[in-house]
Formats: sequence, structure tokens, C-alpha cells
Amino acid sequence: MTNPGAQADTGMPEFLGGTTEADEVGATQRPKRPAAGHIPGEAGLWIFLLGDMTLFAAIMLVFLWDRRAQPDLFTQSAHQLIQPIGAVNTLVLLLSSYLVVRALAAHRAGRHTVARQLVGGAIGCAAVFAGLKAVEYTSEITAGHTPASGTFFTFYFVLAGLHLLHVLIGSALLLAWQGMLKHRRPWVRARGVVEGFASYWHMVDLLWVAIFALVYLVSAE
Repeated sequence: MTNPGAQADTGMPEFLGGTTEADEVGATQRPKRPAAGHIPGEAGLWIFLLGDMTLFAAIMLVFLWDRRAQPDLFTQSAHQLIQPIGAVNTLVLLLSSYLVVRALAAHRAGRHTVARQLVGGAIGCAAVFAGLKAVEYTSEITAGHTPASGTFFTFYFVLAGLHLLHVLIGSALLLAWQGMLKHRRPWVRARGVVEGFASYWHMVDLLWVAIFALVYLVSAE
């Protein structure tokens, strides 16, 4: 007895619901969507990301402790930063994370050309971020604000510098992802890898949001 819920391959015309050889081949080649509850990337990746975020969290806690001891100095120093550049960079990274989300969805659906374009947009956002950060660094150093200018600027250059390093590493990962899309590497083999790339980039975005809120906004109050 056949299962009435299953579609038998009886040679029926395609427009009446029959299956064709091309349909069967497409079904086997079509990438599968992750199952419910699927954790992106590999387990080891999340251990690394957690360790990385813990390092930044520790630096931020020390920052807050020192700010509590020298509130006036931190407030005056924070007002020397170029807040509009920090705000624009925040929006740029948020946009890049959105593009990465869309790129991952397109990659999972097998739409490699669209995914490659979206990853390219995220790489462009990273370049804009780095360019604006270079402008900000140049402006601060020209004004005489260096890591040796005081506790606040020591923290500023350490946090912003470490984050910029992460942006550069993340950009390299996005470029690698774009290269995989160019060569149409099968999703089954690349799924964990590209999910890891996307997760790392979201961490980069999250870290900057925390840095911007703490260094640019909270310290200026």
C-alpha cells in the first residue's frame, strides 16, 4: 500500500504535479536549511568568541573602575573625541551586520551571486569604518591626544586599537567567504565555515556598540 501523503513518481505531466528527473537532481543538489535549534559554526568557535569578549569585558570593567575614581578627567577627555565619527561608524557596522545576515540566508538558499554581492557590501562597510577610524586617530593625535595623555586616552587607544585589529581580521574572513562564493564551494562542506565567519563579524559589531556606548557616550556625561 502506498502512502497517500507521498508524491509518487508515476510519470505524470509536470503541470499536474508529477516529478521529473531534473526536479530530483535539483532536490538533491539544493542546500538544506539548518534544522531548528541549529547552533551556527563550530563549538570551538564559540569558546574563542566567549574568550575574546571576556577580554574586552575585563578592560571595560577596569575602565569603569578608573572612571569612578576620576570622573571629571574622564568626562573632559571624552568630550575631546569626535562623537559624530563614532556614531557614523556604529551605523556602518550595524549595516554590515545586516548585510552579513542577508548574505548567510542567500548562501543557505544557494543564491551565491546575491550572497557574494552582500558580502562585498559588508566588506565595503568595513573599509569605511577603518577609513573613518584613521581620520579620527589622525585628528586626536594632531590635537596632542596620545596613549600617554592620560588614563582615559590610554583606554581609548587600547580598546579602539584592539577593535580595529578585529575589524581587519573580520575583513579577511569576509574576503575568504567571498572567494568561496566565487568558486561555488558546496554549501554542505562550507556551512560551518561561513557561519563561523558571520558569527565573528557579529561579535565585531557587538564589541563596537559596547565601546561606543561606554567610551563616547557614558564617559561624556
